[in-house]
Amino acid sequence: MPQIPEKVHELTVGQLSARSGAAVSALHFYEAKGLISSRRTAGNQRRYTRDALRRVAFVRAAQRVGIPLASIRDALARLPEERTPNREDWARLSEAWRAELDERISRLGRLRDHLTDCIGCGCLSMETCALSNPDDVFGERLTGSRL
Repeated sequence: MPQIPEKVHELTVGQLSARSGAAVSALHFYEAKGLISSRRTAGNQRRYTRDALRRVAFVRAAQRVGIPLASIRDALARLPEERTPNREDWARLSEAWRAELDERISRLGRLRDHLTDCIGCGCLSMETCALSNPDDVFGERLTGSRL
C-alpha cells in the first residue's frame, strides 16, 4: 500500500484508490451518489481531501454488513464537512443500523427454516409455501397456481 506524505493534503483518484483498495470506478460511483466529494483542478482532474480515505473505509465497511447506500449517504450527511469520521461516529451510526440488521437476520433465519419445506412443491400457492407465497396471499385471491 503506497504511503502518502503528511504534507500532501489532497489525493488524486489513483492515490485514493491505491490507499483505500476501492477501484477508481467505485470512487467515481461513490462521488456520483454523494458519499464522497472532490474538487476539480484547472485541468479538470479530481482532488480528494485526506478525510476521503476514512469516508471510503466507512462506506465499504457499511456495505459489507448490508447497509444500503442511501442509508450510508444519510449517515455521512450528519457528519461535519471536511472531518474524518472517527470511532465515536461509527459507534453512533452503527447503533442506529443495529435494529435493521437484526430484522434482516431474523428474516434470513425464517427463510432458512422454511427452505427445506418449500423446495420442490411446485405449486407456490400452498399455505406452507413461505418463500414465494408467504401467508398464502395468492390462495386467498384465487385457487390454483398463479405464478
